[in-house]
Amino acid sequence: AVLVSSIAFATPPLTSGFGAPALGATALGASANSGAAWGSSATEAAGSRTAMLAVLAMAAAGAALIVQNKGGGHGELGYHLALKLAKDKGLKVTMINDSAAKKSKPPFNSYADLEAAGVEVKWAALAEEGALASAMEGVGPCDYVFDNQNVCTKDVQKAVAVWSPKAYAYVSSGGMYKPVKAGPLLETGDVKEDNEQLSLEKSAADAGLAWSAFRPQYIYGPKTNKPEYLDWFLDRITRGAPILVPGDGSGFTTLTNAEDAASMLASVVGKEAEAKGQVFNCASDVLVSHIEVVDLCAKAAGKDAAEVRKTVVYYDPAALKGKELPKGGKFPFRETSFGVSADKAKSVLGWTPTHKLEEDMVWYVAEYKRLGKDQGDI
Repeated sequence: AVLVSSIAFATPPLTSGFGAPALGATALGASANSGAAWGSSATEAAGSRTAMLAVLAMAAAGAALIVQNKGGGHGELGYHLALKLAKDKGLKVTMINDSAAKKSKPPFNSYADLEAAGVEVKWAALAEEGALASAMEGVGPCDYVFDNQNVCTKDVQKAVAVWSPKAYAYVSSGGMYKPVKAGPLLETGDVKEDNEQLSLEKSAADAGLAWSAFRPQYIYGPKTNKPEYLDWFLDRITRGAPILVPGDGSGFTTLTNAEDAASMLASVVGKEAEAKGQVFNCASDVLVSHIEVVDLCAKAAGKDAAEVRKTVVYYDPAALKGKELPKGGKFPFRETSFGVSADKAKSVLGWTPTHKLEEDMVWYVAEYKRLGKDQGDI
């Protein structure tokens, strides 16, 4: 309260030489120079006041720590999450990023956006002993911790447990589920018990954290670190090459914009009690079949979807078992239906996605062509 009061009176009042409020034109300044000086002083004071109030607002909202991996399928999540926490939630955000990341590649080459939003970015070789502890010096206690890496997850859990954060959110994996014959994969479904991410979900609970786990599936979007999911289709469609699709093409999955995945993670702020001890599938609420992905990519690339379908070659994955196949060019998704349901996050966290794949394909293809990916060999 004292600080707020001092800010409120940071702009100097107009006074006479005797300390009383000045009246009349003479008191306002006899020269243009004095008027300009006052105007400059007032502007600077107003700017300082605005900046200080912003800092106060962030302090009141709380602080968040993001521990971010070097890239891969979740590589862009930290970028989008940091912006949402700082801009939408008003949190003071610190990100510790694995220094093994390729800083010249997306999203890391856009981290100036984070700094402009007030996010403090620190780099650490997370695989090296003591690196995390050094990076965390001067950080925290934080109200929220978002752990988007698997290099030193247990170390992070141990380090932040002493803070007793309101929420610790671990970015796990949707790949742990065992496939089902019909319907989307649910959080209550069977999982591979030897899955590393599953063991790290359990260790968060063992550490006594107010934990939640988010299991992403296939992610695309701006600043993507792993564009292969959609590029695989576009590479073939733009060149008229055969498109190999498993089964009859009806197998389904989910493709999720990174901004929607990040907004789901950020939704734990204000929903700490609801999120505690829960697992959430982190994906779009729309299941899309493999052949529908072909159609969407074809239309976005300006091709006739019916004509493109003529280039589709359906194959039986079981018939290829045991055969030596090229390492590159493999179908980018599971060869069976493997899509998760996001209904739990919608009902428990009040989360709603804002992106649609068919609409996003317009800018995605434009960027694909701008980068020249439609040229040369596949």
